[in-house]
Order: sequence, then C-alpha cells, then structure tokens
Amino acid sequence: MHRIIYMIKRILHLDYSNMFKIAKSISKKTGKNQFFIVLDMIYCGFLYQAGYYDYQEFEFYNLKKEERKTYLTRGKNNEIVRLFNDKSYFYKFENKIEFNKIFNKFLKRDWLYLDNNIDKFVEFMKFHKEIIVKPVDATGGKGVEKFVYSNEKKAKELYDNLIKNNQLLVEECIKQHPAMNSLYDNSVNTLRIFTFIKNNKPYFLQAILKIGNGGVVDNFSSGGMYTYVDEDGTVFVEAIDRDDNIYYKHPISNKQIVGFKVPMFKEAVDLVKESAKVVPQISYVGWDVAISKDGPVIVEGNCFPGVYQVKPSLSKKKEGLIPKYNKIMNIF
Repeated sequence: MHRIIYMIKRILHLDYSNMFKIAKSISKKTGKNQFFIVLDMIYCGFLYQAGYYDYQEFEFYNLKKEERKTYLTRGKNNEIVRLFNDKSYFYKFENKIEFNKIFNKFLKRDWLYLDNNIDKFVEFMKFHKEIIVKPVDATGGKGVEKFVYSNEKKAKELYDNLIKNNQLLVEECIKQHPAMNSLYDNSVNTLRIFTFIKNNKPYFLQAILKIGNGGVVDNFSSGGMYTYVDEDGTVFVEAIDRDDNIYYKHPISNKQIVGFKVPMFKEAVDLVKESAKVVPQISYVGWDVAISKDGPVIVEGNCFPGVYQVKPSLSKKKEGLIPKYNKIMNIF
C-alpha cells in the first residue's frame, strides 16, 4: 500500500517537462529512440521505484534487468526511511537548532541562535570574524551564506536581515584541513557518511565526498559534485554533478580527484558511529562531516540521507548498493 501511495504522489507531482528534457538528452547521448526511453522510464518507475533522475544518474538505459534490481532508487530509499526511522523524531534532525543542541559535543565549534539579542550576535561576529548563517529548516544548502565582520554598524544591519530572512542559526566558520582545502577552497568539502543502527550497534555503510564547484556550499543540488571513497578514505572513481558531468580533476583548482586521500577518515567514521547512538530511533542517517585542521566535526545529520551510488559506466562491476545494504538490513 505504501508503495502504491508513493507512486501516485510521484505521478501527480512529476515535472514532466524536465522528464522529457532528460529523455531527450539521453536519446542524443545514446542514439536510442526518445519515445522508447520515456516508456522505459515509466517502466522503471513502476518496477524499481526509479525517478527520471535515478534513470539518468544510474544509467538504467544501459543496464540489464538483474543489474537494475541491485540499484537503490529514491523510492526504495524512502522505504528504508519509512521502515527504520521513527517520524516522530525527525524534528531532531530537520530543525537545525534542535540538532545543534542534541549533537553539540560532536560539532566542535561555537554557534548561536538569533533570539532577539542583537548585542550577543555582534559580539559573536566580532570575536569569530567570519561566520556561516543558515535557515533553521532549509535543505540542500539553500540560504547558507558566509559573512565577514567589518564593523559594528554593518553587523547590526546584517542581524536585521538575518531575522527577516529567517537565517537564525549562526556558526563559527569551520577551518578545514589544508588537504581538503586543496580540492576547492571556497566551500567546506564534506563527507556524507551513512550509518545504520541494528540491535543498538552502529554500522558504517558507505561514504561519499562532496566537493564545491563555484559556490560556498558543496551540495549536489547547488552545483557541487560528489565522488566515492573506499574504506580507507581514498577516492576511487571520478566525481559527477547534477548535470551528469564527470570530473577526474577539479575544474577550478585543477586538483586530481581520483586518488585523493581524505585525512583522518577513520576518525570521521568513529565520530559518526558514536553520534548514531544518540538518537537510535533514527536508524538510517547520512552524516555530513567536515575535516577541520584539528579533526573531523559534524556539520549536520540527515534522516532522509539521499541516494548516492557509483555510476555504472565508471565501474567494472555494474552493481548498486542493495546487495551491500541487504547484508545488514535484509529488506530487499
């Protein structure tokens, strides 16, 4: 029943113009008939709960039936969330102020909630010089901005604008590790580390590396890119962005992405496994972790972790995440 309801919602809210745009792009890329691609998209939507972004990103148009079954789609990811994450605890992750209170010891940086105390804000900004501001409940990096202190008058003007724009969370800027900075230095490049709690024991599922590309955030939806790291923290495949571009080197820093070693990766995994124990009612979490010059720090946690898998054309083995997840979850 849940699957049927999900499919009906998807059909009603589908951006059909974007769907046909992506089908046209795939047709041009592969030489396959556009009408056939649209029909196959619909087929994959019903059979594998795959949206058109899944179809493009994970190259379903080049996969056999048995290969398609191994890929985690957004619909199947929603099933994991529904089964293992208690909805009544979502607010502990979705409200950034609440999250910072609960996971404060894992943040390892100063932060401030704007609660009608302008003097407190001015002192905070004056002390830290550079700050990051965030809306309390936005996602995908929306509304995240960086500001530098110049004088008290401008700080007070900024405070008024932040209140007006509901950017009520203010944080000390993370000074990221020089190695992470070498990839791209205009954003904090974070790891998305997935954990799962089973019988009160936290498991590490996988990790991706998100890298900024022209903006102040590394989010995929805001122009950033992502790639994969192995269990030692080494990137083993090219990065991709939302427009399906592939990067062996970063287009701005010219730093080679494949082969890059994330510093203090083991410590980052240990940090999120410890964090996962705090709210065990949310079993499946995607943690955003920054590597500061002093070690890993939690940026935020996601109770809807998103779907990240190696693009089939970039891997010798055309296999998605489901076999790996099934070893722990055993649901598909």
